[in-house]
Amino acid sequence: MRIERVTSDSVGRILPLLAAYQRFYRTEPDEARNRDHFLRVLADPSVAVQFVALEETLGPVGFATLYFPLSSVTAGSYCLLNDLYVDPTSRGRGTGRALIERCRLHAFEVGYASVQWQTEQSNADAQRLYDRMGAEQGGWYSYILSTAPPAAFDTEEIR
Repeated sequence: MRIERVTSDSVGRILPLLAAYQRFYRTEPDEARNRDHFLRVLADPSVAVQFVALEETLGPVGFATLYFPLSSVTAGSYCLLNDLYVDPTSRGRGTGRALIERCRLHAFEVGYASVQWQTEQSNADAQRLYDRMGAEQGGWYSYILSTAPPAAFDTEEIR
């Protein structure tokens, strides 16, 4: 197995993996939207970088995406491992670990002190990997708020 950086020329190779990842998280994939999104974000390495795990006979078997969002707390950016996916047939062979280690190396090389990420509470397989790697569970909760205001909410009051 080898880990390579995804480029605009190679983004098409990971589209099937992206679709499988989106299905895992109960989202309907759209290949054109995915291609456009990743071509846009990968064009600027200060926004995102992506790595693909390649097995000689199988081709692409996993990917990881690092984003670099801004933080008011640190008055800078931080390293967010937003996506990590390994094809189910290739799990348990060190692919996830190799992708995380490649992300860690990239983050170190560009000057970040840590890599942060989230996973679903029910994703016990991934959590076992993270625990074995020495990652520490953070003390933050994630919240999601729809941008559609409630029907009874008067949007004019906040404008």
